[in-house]
Amino acid sequence: MVFSLYTKHISNRFSSSNMRTCMMLVYSMTLVSIAVSLSSNTDKLALLSLKEKLTNGVPNSLPSWNHSLHFCEWQGVTCGRRHKRVSVLHLENQTWGGTLAPSLGNLTFLRFLILFNIDLHGEIPKQVGRLKRLQGLDLSNNNLRGEIPMELTNCTNIKGSFGSVYRGSLLNFEGPIAVKVLNLETRGAAKSFVAECNALGKMKHRNLVKILTCCSSVDYKGEDFKAIVFEFMPEGSLENVLHNNEGSENENHSLILSKRVDIALDVAHALDYLHHDEDQVVVHCDIKPSNVLLDEDMVAHLGDFGLARLIHGSTRHSSKDQVESSTIKGTIGYLPPEYGAGGPVTPEGDIYSYGILLLEMLTGKRPTDNMFYENLNLHKLCKMKIPEEILDIVDSSMVMPTVEDQTWIVENNIKECLVMFTKIGVACSEEFPTQRMLTKHVILKLLEIKQKLSR
Repeated sequence: MVFSLYTKHISNRFSSSNMRTCMMLVYSMTLVSIAVSLSSNTDKLALLSLKEKLTNGVPNSLPSWNHSLHFCEWQGVTCGRRHKRVSVLHLENQTWGGTLAPSLGNLTFLRFLILFNIDLHGEIPKQVGRLKRLQGLDLSNNNLRGEIPMELTNCTNIKGSFGSVYRGSLLNFEGPIAVKVLNLETRGAAKSFVAECNALGKMKHRNLVKILTCCSSVDYKGEDFKAIVFEFMPEGSLENVLHNNEGSENENHSLILSKRVDIALDVAHALDYLHHDEDQVVVHCDIKPSNVLLDEDMVAHLGDFGLARLIHGSTRHSSKDQVESSTIKGTIGYLPPEYGAGGPVTPEGDIYSYGILLLEMLTGKRPTDNMFYENLNLHKLCKMKIPEEILDIVDSSMVMPTVEDQTWIVENNIKECLVMFTKIGVACSEEFPTQRMLTKHVILKLLEIKQKLSR
């Protein structure tokens, strides 16, 4: 009887203790749920307020931004998997004529803000300074005015370029020059200067931007001054030509398929040179259209080696010479998946970026375009469309027939070349490095396309 009462007493104590623990867990989970719900609602309200200002009341703007869809499914919005908070806002190529709402500062989980070419007016609100997690900011090709708010300096994670590029001239040098003046207050700028000078100083190739000199001195304030002087590229970047950015003297329709093949060949030759030097292999680490510069003859030159890494040629695959990609800050959309996982920097990483570059040249779509969401990306889209539906995705400006009485023959020939070009881009941007094409095979295939187009 005593034993029975004792065990019953212990059982009651154990049950009470368990109950209190369970109640505390339920209470804690409820608080977390409420906090997440409130935070999500903050993001939704911020986006709706932002829409009103951005679109300037233009009818039927951002139709997916409504109450029937979760805001994570809205056009241009990407949320984090864990907290369902807005991490990326990417809208471009609109004529809304709106402004930036202060509510933008409430998107506190935002990492990338890209509002490119949407006819923005007014000033940048100081509330942007609340975005402490912000890593990338692109408000280019708009009509913003006023000063950049000092509060933006609170966003210490923003990864910008290491300096500004100016057009200039030198005594005893014929023609203009490009001068890249490094901002030494930017983290990694000095290292970028050394990397770029080392990478380009001893290399000479017709498809690499030519360094004229590197300057390291003290300015009139007694502060360190570092600059790199390049040959000037009058036709600007491939980015400007492909996407008709302001300041480009070229029109997109002038970049016909044969010219795009020539540019692709130029970049492939540059990469083949960088990756197969016997003494040192150079991995560029930031292949993208804005780093492909065009001279007066539209010959492509690979530039901006600020992120380049040197690997000893004879031992480039040995562990002691590998560079961890966690130290690389490239460009979203062009970085290979293995770099995101912290894998080593290799030439195959450049090949992936090159493949994405080719697919962008083919479609006219950036890898960060709004049409790509969830499991769809530029690589998968192009892979799905070859060969039969290739004309559905290509930039229409480069497939216009040039001979009226042989339209059908020309179109068939062009379609065959487009399929071949797409296959190269897809093969170069495969997920696994070992599955990607070698540069020498890329060059052979592109030469084959060039020969077909010349018939």
